[in-house]
Amino acid sequence: MIHAPLVVAQLFLALTAASICYTSFALFRVATLRFPSAGSETKPAITILKPLFGPEEQLQENLASFCDQKYPCYQVIFAVRDSDDPALAVAERVRAARPQREIVIASGGNAALSNPKIENLAAAMPLVTGEIIVIADSDVRAPAGYLDAIAAAFTSARVGAVTTLYGAASTETFAARLGALHVNDEFTPSVLVATALQPLRYCLGATMAVRRGVLDEIGGIESIGATLADDYALGALVSARGYRIALAATIPLTLISEASLGELLARELRWARTIRAVRPLGYAGSVVTMPLPFALLTLLLWPNAATGVGLFLLALVLRLALHLAAHRRLSIPGRPEPWLLPVREVLSLVVWALGLFGGISRWRTRNLAEQARGSGGHAEG
Repeated sequence: MIHAPLVVAQLFLALTAASICYTSFALFRVATLRFPSAGSETKPAITILKPLFGPEEQLQENLASFCDQKYPCYQVIFAVRDSDDPALAVAERVRAARPQREIVIASGGNAALSNPKIENLAAAMPLVTGEIIVIADSDVRAPAGYLDAIAAAFTSARVGAVTTLYGAASTETFAARLGALHVNDEFTPSVLVATALQPLRYCLGATMAVRRGVLDEIGGIESIGATLADDYALGALVSARGYRIALAATIPLTLISEASLGELLARELRWARTIRAVRPLGYAGSVVTMPLPFALLTLLLWPNAATGVGLFLLALVLRLALHLAAHRRLSIPGRPEPWLLPVREVLSLVVWALGLFGGISRWRTRNLAEQARGSGGHAEG
């Protein structure tokens, strides 16, 4: 046991207790995750917008998963900013292999928009034919029935936008595996906890689906082009119009492919700082999603050794159970990796602490100033 002021030990004891309570509820939400049947009698025409930027791991497979949906009426638009973008060749191959599918490639952009992804999509908007517009990042892979689930979520006329939970697969690098753990074990369970407590007011970057008429009401795609966190901004604008945001009964996967811890840290810091910008209280409270570091500090600092050991073991068991439940319920490929949990949680605590400061975010190869509160946001990838 390490001797420390009692107030410090009490602080970590309180954080440990709060983290254990949170992890217990997150485990319950993940373990009981069930989706109703995603069938829908109505099949509105859908347009999928895919913003592309540069070569990516498994890009062709990811794009193909959206083009091979067994949905009766949909269009796919691949959007690139520059005609010499290497992703264009991949998009062309996907289109050439599916002559029966309506696949369009749009190039160009609106330089007045500060969000590079939305800048890509601006050139695609005149080509949209669908009643429902689905925006999905290029590193996302759609499961079978993805479009059916999205269409079913729009059954109520009061639903203006639809989003999805998502899991993360990874390449074989150590950094990528840690990144996937963050999505699967920390981020997605936190969304389930949040939706149990309050209605969704934002979308998640893996899927942003919106009625075309509602998008027109909020000012078109340009209305979310001045913010880094387009998913948060879209949800906020749709909610402000009195529409609901619904979760579709499907879970796509995003691919985490960072080659180094430095790359992973840069991405997660961007994510953390943009969440902090729009949801400062929520960001502060997210510290309780990391029980292991606090339980270990309590074990080292609390005068009563039995209490410290008991809380540490409880936190460890709950955290392991959450990892296994998330791996199963989110259909994560590969085997669970519980031995990475302590490293992941220490890294998460470091990212959280660093995310309290700084205001420059990074999207791919471009730096963007963090937007003013109310236009910044929450986003992955």
